This record gives sequence, structure tokens and C-alpha cells, in this order.
Amino acid sequence: MLPPLYQALPIPWRSAAHDWPADAPAYPSEHRGVPAPLRLPWGLKPLGSALSGIDRLADGRLRCWIRHDTVRGVTPRMLAWWFANLEGEAEVEGARIARYRLWHPYDHVHASYLRRCADGSIGPGAVIRLRELLGANPRYTVDITTTIEKLDEEGYIHNPVVHGLPGLARMEYRFCAVPGGTRYENCLLVGRPGRLGRALAPLVQALAFPPGKGEAWLRHNIEEVGMLEHFLPALYRQETGLDA
Repeated sequence: MLPPLYQALPIPWRSAAHDWPADAPAYPSEHRGVPAPLRLPWGLKPLGSALSGIDRLADGRLRCWIRHDTVRGVTPRMLAWWFANLEGEAEVEGARIARYRLWHPYDHVHASYLRRCADGSIGPGAVIRLRELLGANPRYTVDITTTIEKLDEEGYIHNPVVHGLPGLARMEYRFCAVPGGTRYENCLLVGRPGRLGRALAPLVQALAFPPGKGEAWLRHNIEEVGMLEHFLPALYRQETGLDA
């Protein structure tokens, strides 16, 4: 059982076009299909490297949760910086690679900030646009905008707009420094509490998580979190001049 912090989480599903502002730029053609896999010097962590599961709560909501293996060499401060700096590139063996693609070399397509805070930073109130294919499978496309609620060294919370509807999903991450790195936990809950939420749960989950998508989300998330220890410490030092 996860701690009470986890109440309700984001939802990787295919969003309608109106899930982002009408004046948002269209994706260029190279961002619309299945991403070409990147060749990197590191492998992906296996599903069994983390504790994970999918539970159905008493109110009908679906909960997917993960307790990751220690993210070695990565501090909570690095993680807070990372989620505020998803745009741009990083260098790997002399090649410049989009940071978001680097985070998952097979599934990620695009990330950009549609709205920043008044001072130009990324934090609560900022809006992110994300596109990825879980397991590189077009059936499991994530194509959403999501609003940041919390972003600091304790964790990260964001709330996607899904098919034009808020409140059906919420993503929470928790970061905790441990010897050698960070303990990283996250959870995804599909649906909403209450009588109406219970009545709509079968429809919401059929749209959001067709058979196999929950498992694809677990595997994808374990793989991307494991990738951070390979490139984030060096990128953080290069960009900030700090070691931790």
C-alpha cells in the first residue's frame, strides 16, 4: 500500500485537438509518427528492477503505482531542475540529442512548455505539452497538455487535460534523498471519486486504459526513470555549475 500522499494521478491517453490552446503551434511532421529509435550507450532497466502494480480502489478508480530502484547519482534537486528544463538538447558521444528523446530513446516524441510562469520560469501554473507512444505502440499514444501544480525537491505534481476534461487524472511523484541517490516513487490514478465517478469509471477506463496500456505505462515509466542516472548528473553540472 502506498503512502496517503498518493490520491489521484495523470493519464496517458490520446487527447483531442482541443486539449491545448487554439494558437498552439502544430506539431511538425517529424513529431507525428512513431519516433525513430535512438542508439545510446546505455540499456533500459527491466520491469523487475522496480516494485509496481495496478490496483482497483473501492471507489472504482484504477491506480498504477511504482517504487523505483534507487536513481543513482541523482539528487532531488537535480530532478526538480530536470522537470523545469525538458526543452533543449544534451550531448551524448559528440551528438546533440533532444533531451526529451534522450529520456526515453524509443517512446518519447516531443515536450515543450506552452505557458510559463509570469517570471518566465517553470513551476506551478506552467503548462507542458507532451507526446509519446508507450512501448512505441501507436495504440498507446499520449498526446496531452498538463498543468503543473507542484515542482520542488520533494516532488512533482501535474494535472492533464484529457479530451477537454480536467479532473479525471492526476500524476504525483515523490523524491527522497537516500545514500547514493534518490528514492523515486510515482503513481497514476484514472477516474474520479464520488458517485458520478463510480458510474463513469468503466467508460473512462475503457477510453483511457484499453487492455495492456496500464502494463505499458508501468514498463515505460520504469525505463525512463532508470535512464536519468546515465545523463542527468552531467547535464545538470554543465547547465548549472553545481554538483548536487
